[in-house]
Amino acid sequence: MEIQEITVQELKEKKENNEDFFLLDVREDVEYLVSNLDGHHIPLGQLKNRIGEIEEHKGDDVYVMCRSGNRSSKAASILSNNGFENVYNLKGGMKAWAKEIDPSTPVA
Repeated sequence: MEIQEITVQELKEKKENNEDFFLLDVREDVEYLVSNLDGHHIPLGQLKNRIGEIEEHKGDDVYVMCRSGNRSSKAASILSNNGFENVYNLKGGMKAWAKEIDPSTPVA
């Protein structure tokens, strides 16, 4: 199953419009501490064991992010395989956010 993607521009618009979605950040702790977009934080390596924490978001639009889009793509597959219906990978991750949206964002 192919994972859908959302661009940083689209995410920025959804945040500005206060649209209803769930943002999941699957980067490591140190990366999340350096900069984040206020997403729920579960590192990719812990996702399978902690998926119960986010069960209530199965019916929501779920945007998954990491540093570049690679780990979040894997996480999106895990979520899809566990019954999450509307999962999107943030294309380019924090690197794209820093480049296209907010150049002051540090990326670890």
